[in-house]
Amino acid sequence: MLYRRKTYIIEPAFIDEFNQLFNEILLPSQLKYGARLIGRWMLEKDENNTEVFAMWEYDSYEDYERIESQIKSDTEHVLKVQNRFDQIGRDRLKKVLKADIKQEFFKSTVPREKTILR
Repeated sequence: MLYRRKTYIIEPAFIDEFNQLFNEILLPSQLKYGARLIGRWMLEKDENNTEVFAMWEYDSYEDYERIESQIKSDTEHVLKVQNRFDQIGRDRLKKVLKADIKQEFFKSTVPREKTILR
């Protein structure tokens, strides 16, 4: 198994819109192609920054690449994302996403059956 943590730093005022974008557009496409969401959390770092991160599970790095390729090739998904970005405003997006999106991959040190992910 391979695990991916994707992290964003966001202006707190944008959290509701960001969560809505994730739940309405990004998550359904990930699930459609086989990504498995372990969970998604947020942490208020300070009054100007909220960290949002999600943990995903994949069978392998090749599985992750296949899923990402399918999502990027899904014209309907791409149009939904582009339309939402246009609604939000691309200049505004650049402002409220406070840092580069960070993505890290992990391997577990505990057998899956010994976790709540069984």
